[in-house]
Amino acid sequence: MGPAGLLLRGAAALCARGLRAAAAGRLCPLLPRPPARLLSTGGSWCLRAALGPPGQGEPPRSVGRGSGAAFSEEEEEEEEELLAPGPPPGAQRLLVVHPAVKWGSKKPQLTTAELQMAEAVALINTLHNWTVLDKIILSTKTPDKKFIFGKGNFQFLTEKIKGLPHITAVFLNIERLSALTKKELEDAWGVTVFDRNTVVLHIFRCNARTKEAKLQIALAEIPLLRTNLKNEMSQLDQQRGGSRYIMGSGETFMEMQYRLLKEKEFKIRNALEKLRRKRSVLRTQRRRREFPVISVMGYTNCGKTTLIKALTGDEGLHPQDQLFATLDITAHAGYLPSHLAVIYVDTIGFLSELPHDLIESFSATLEDVAYSDLIVHVRDISHPETVLQKATVLSVLKNLNLPSHLLDSVVEVHNKVDLIERYPSPETNAIAVSALLGYGLEELKGEIERTVLKTTGKNILTIKVNLAGPQLSWLYKEATVQEVDVMPEDGTASVKVIISNSALGKYKKLFPQ
Repeated sequence: MGPAGLLLRGAAALCARGLRAAAAGRLCPLLPRPPARLLSTGGSWCLRAALGPPGQGEPPRSVGRGSGAAFSEEEEEEEEELLAPGPPPGAQRLLVVHPAVKWGSKKPQLTTAELQMAEAVALINTLHNWTVLDKIILSTKTPDKKFIFGKGNFQFLTEKIKGLPHITAVFLNIERLSALTKKELEDAWGVTVFDRNTVVLHIFRCNARTKEAKLQIALAEIPLLRTNLKNEMSQLDQQRGGSRYIMGSGETFMEMQYRLLKEKEFKIRNALEKLRRKRSVLRTQRRRREFPVISVMGYTNCGKTTLIKALTGDEGLHPQDQLFATLDITAHAGYLPSHLAVIYVDTIGFLSELPHDLIESFSATLEDVAYSDLIVHVRDISHPETVLQKATVLSVLKNLNLPSHLLDSVVEVHNKVDLIERYPSPETNAIAVSALLGYGLEELKGEIERTVLKTTGKNILTIKVNLAGPQLSWLYKEATVQEVDVMPEDGTASVKVIISNSALGKYKKLFPQ
């Protein structure tokens, strides 16, 4: 066999080995777009696609943990590969364009084009090294058509973009652009075009801190990656260059990429399921201790974290004045006026037109809300779109399929009243507060306590105990003791407690009167 034959045989062997590694899950499932010259030759790109980045084909390290560990070392390595971020977009100088529908059924309610533009600019300002160079609102009748705008406005916008040589991208404030529309706009304007879905995903990717948040974002990116892959392959098909098949594998390059994407999605869902089971165990432990759980929810940047810090005094909380600063559920212990210990849960903030894929991907995190004893809905009452923001949050809550008793007992909080010069009387059952200045917090704690006692079936009772027996010690352990009035003449005490129905039943069984 000549040198050329040996080279071809070696390449085929390496490619086959790479495909086996991909099937084992050690391959990053969607690779950067290959240069046309590599695809036209087939071989060298095939090797790079099959083998993946250096080091990914190495055998897994030996497992050094006990069999009872939640995740083996090999599984954790696989998860790290799943979480490997794609190439960052880097610094961007943007023109923000808001398509304003000014009439018809698609005209947005409870807001204005100017307020929608302000939120779009705020999204961009959240990202490091992303700068808004200019912004424009243009009217449109057909925001769902290929070019978004009518012929006149589209030509005007194209000329404006051509006259801004320093911009690197356009942010079109639309929930999601189709692959065809995105390609047509980028061809016409000569710059990258981002939609709302892409920008929010990038914000989430930058702000994710825990493994669970990163996995959920990776899952939300799968549909976008699948769409991009289809678009890339259609362009390559038009070039009609090179072999369509991976050497010896019997599948086309596109088929291999789709398969790897499917495998990645399967592994991410499995990893999230393990975390969901772990979270379920923690919930069970909390319920055994009978700590009431209060989920604090609201529109992004409404002041949820600031309010929890004010209610609990938790110095470990560091609220930030930016969109989506919180992506992970965090739990914080606090006390109500009766000294009842509760757990406040800080949740992800919501956004109007939040991509459906993101909500679905974060279902594992939002699942905790369904097991709460109470929901506190925080509103930034100083925001000009506060009514729209309330409608957005309530819409998401309804779509979470929460128990009806939980939706019926929501405590609404009007936050940031210090920013309003003349605050009107609050709506029925709403509590006005300033989490930053501490105004209204005691009234809020009282309302939370009344609602929690009602929804959890806890009782406030006075029980007479014998000080020589174990009753008082048992009550301190299993209930919330508020007052102890000792009567030394007969060796007894009157104990005021908050006690659940189940604990009260145990007490009566252990200490029959």
